[in-house]
Amino acid sequence: MTDLRFTHDPQLRSFASDNCAGAHPEVLAAVVAANEGHLPSYGHDGYTAAFEDLVRDLFGPAATAYPVFTGTGANVVALAMMTDRWDAVICTETAHVNVDECGAPEKLAGVKLLAVPTDDGKLTPSLVESKEWLLGFEHHAQPRVVTLTQATELGTVYSVDELAALCDAAHRIGLSVHLDGARLANAAAGLGVSLGELTTAVGVDVVSLGGTKNGLLGAEAVVVLNPEAVRAPRYIRKLTTQLPSKTRFISAQLLALYGTDLWLRSAAHANAMATRLAAAVGEIPGVQVTRPVQANAVFAILDPAAAEQVRRSYPFYTWDEARGEVRWMCSFDTREQDVDAFVACVAEAANTALPLTTDGPAH
Repeated sequence: MTDLRFTHDPQLRSFASDNCAGAHPEVLAAVVAANEGHLPSYGHDGYTAAFEDLVRDLFGPAATAYPVFTGTGANVVALAMMTDRWDAVICTETAHVNVDECGAPEKLAGVKLLAVPTDDGKLTPSLVESKEWLLGFEHHAQPRVVTLTQATELGTVYSVDELAALCDAAHRIGLSVHLDGARLANAAAGLGVSLGELTTAVGVDVVSLGGTKNGLLGAEAVVVLNPEAVRAPRYIRKLTTQLPSKTRFISAQLLALYGTDLWLRSAAHANAMATRLAAAVGEIPGVQVTRPVQANAVFAILDPAAAEQVRRSYPFYTWDEARGEVRWMCSFDTREQDVDAFVACVAEAANTALPLTTDGPAH
C-alpha cells in the first residue's frame, strides 16, 4: 500500500481511510462533558458502568465490556483471552490481524495465525473445517479460534446466514469465534440489522467493537458474549497495556456512539457516500470497479499514471500494485460535494491516461 504524507487542510476529505476523519462533534461534546471533576480511575466510574449496562442491552445479559485504546489492541486482548500458548487462530490472508497489525497477535497474544486464501475476504465453513485435521496433532499449533472481519478488508460483508453457518461449523469442531468489528457498524447499516443480530444471535463468542473508524477519538472495546470462551480478561487487558487509566473518556465516547443512533447514522452515511462514489466512477472510461460495494469501501482498477495525478489532490492507497487496484474509503463526514469533486478529478486523470486511438486502418 502506498505511503501517504500530506499537510493538514481542514477542508480536505481524504479517501485513503476512515481513520483519516476527525472525531464526530457529538463525541467531542461527550468527552468535554466527561472532563468535569474527579472520578475513580481504571474503569471504576459511572461512564464505564453505564457503558457496561448498554452492552448488555445491545448484546444480551451475559455480555461484558472491556474498553481499550485501539483496534489492534482490542484484537490482541480478545485473542489472548481466548487462547493458550500452543493455540492457533484461523483467519483469511487479507484479515487485518494478518496483514496490518505488525505481527501483534502472534508476538503479543502468542498465537499462530492460520491464514487461508479467499477471493472475497470471507471465510466459509469448508475453509474452517479444512483445518480440523490439525486438532490433536501435537506437532502443529492447535486451532482454537476462528476470527472473522466484519466488514472485511475487501469491503465485503458477511450476511446473517453466513455468520450463523460459520459459527455453527466452528463450534461443531470445538472452536470459538472472534469477530473483528472495526467496521461492524458499517456492516449492520448495510444489511439493515442490529448489532446483536450480527453477533450474539449467530453465535459469536467475542467481539472487538470498533469506534475509531466511525467517529471516535481512539476508543474501542472488547465485548465478551460467551464468558466460557475466555479466561482472565481483566488481567490480560492490563498485561497487554490496554487498560486506560482514565477509562471514563473511552467509555463516554462509546456511550455517545452506541447509546444513541449515532453509530447507525454515521455508518449509513459513509456507506451511502461509497455507493455514490462507485456508481459515478463506474461510468468513467478507463476505471473499473472491482468489488461489490457493501460497506464504505470502493475498490477499482485505475491506470497508475492517472492514480498519481489524482493523488496530487486527494490522498488514497494503492491496494494491489500488480493489478493497479486502488482503494477509496468514505467516512461519516464525507460530503456529496466531496465525492463529486473527487469523481471529476478521477475522470480528468483517466481521460488524460487513455491511449490515443484512430478511426483509420492500422499501418
